[in-house]
Amino acid sequence: MEELRPSGPGIAALLPPGLHAIYQECRRLYSDQPNPLQVTAIVKYWLGGPDPLDYISMYRNPGNPTQDVPEHWHYVSFGLSDLYGDNRVHEFTGLEGPSGFGFELTFRLRRETGETAPPTWPAELMQGLARYVFQSENTLCSGDHVSWHSPLDNSESRIQHMLLTEDPQLQPVHTPFGTVAFLQIVGVCTEELQAAQQWNGQGILELLRTVPVAGGSWLITDMRRGETIFESDPHLQERVDKGIETDGSNLSGVSAKCAWVDLSHPPEDEEDSRSIYLELHPRRLSDKDTEQIREVLRRGLEMNTKPILPPISSQKPQQQNGMNHDRASLVQSVGHFQSKQTERGRLLHGRHFTYKSITGDTAITFVSTGVEGAFATEEHPYAAHGPWLQILLNEEFVEKMLEDLEDLTSPEEVKLPKEYSWPEKKLKITILPESAFDCPLQ
Repeated sequence: MEELRPSGPGIAALLPPGLHAIYQECRRLYSDQPNPLQVTAIVKYWLGGPDPLDYISMYRNPGNPTQDVPEHWHYVSFGLSDLYGDNRVHEFTGLEGPSGFGFELTFRLRRETGETAPPTWPAELMQGLARYVFQSENTLCSGDHVSWHSPLDNSESRIQHMLLTEDPQLQPVHTPFGTVAFLQIVGVCTEELQAAQQWNGQGILELLRTVPVAGGSWLITDMRRGETIFESDPHLQERVDKGIETDGSNLSGVSAKCAWVDLSHPPEDEEDSRSIYLELHPRRLSDKDTEQIREVLRRGLEMNTKPILPPISSQKPQQQNGMNHDRASLVQSVGHFQSKQTERGRLLHGRHFTYKSITGDTAITFVSTGVEGAFATEEHPYAAHGPWLQILLNEEFVEKMLEDLEDLTSPEEVKLPKEYSWPEKKLKITILPESAFDCPLQ
């Protein structure tokens, strides 16, 4: 990537229509900065380059002192939406639908005293998020969180994760190729990310807006912020705890390395879905089924009072391929069991929670009674459709399971592999080191 300054405003008429529409919205906000500093991909994505974003523009924003909004740098991406309309990157789906993925990313970084030019590391951060979107085809939404597990600027900062929200100044635009919204990246500490997972992202964003050190109402990221919002105001933790108790969690799933197998009897052949074991012989889901799993992960519960898990076929559970529902089962799973409190916040509120494999089609969904569309039932609590396993848990067993899994709240103290067993439920869960997924289990 390289830095450059775009040509003067007279060339605007020559810009591709999708690009021009976003430029016009930026010009509305920054009429005094017609030629912002810009980072561009040296080799465009549609020419085989690694960076999906063609450009990232960087503006100087004066902030709003009356709203505790400090002066900052404002970054805007170009490339997640359809800039060209000729199918070189995105397929045109109509004027009323989304343009490309339907959004562009923005980021607001507090300007340091004496800083005369914006740092360029946020551009690479935005490229990293864009690569995830292009590779996974998962769109991002306001309230989503991103676990980064590293300081966003590669420093020693406590800001190591991200939440996403609507940009407070840039308005959605209608382009000749569809609509484009602007999603702002908000840097957060680990404790704030965990609170968003256990409760919901929108709730934590609202709390962040009330704390000036966390960026004020515009949620400006300050990489020098040394305190979490809970350290700045201990009463905020009480609001989170009350929210979890009242609302539960709206995080519907996580990506993980996971697999499952029915050990009650050997598979009949390689195509039998019971042979799924570390994805050595995965049976692929149809595009429709895969999209429905993505929808579970993407949309979550959306706070519905009557949660619905998308049905994956019109067949009755006992007619579906997969494991025999009343036989013993084993779930082999790794990673993201730190989210068990989130599972509790969902399952005890009549919802579902999914582990979706990052390496294939395998998915494991825990469902509670009352979730419509589930093919696991009280009579047959273990049910599978190809590599998608559903496990029905009642409230009593959820409490028992989470009590037994309590040591996973301190994963650094857990020696792997670690096995948990509930013989009366014919269920075992084995937590494995990540390296175990590099070769078959013995």
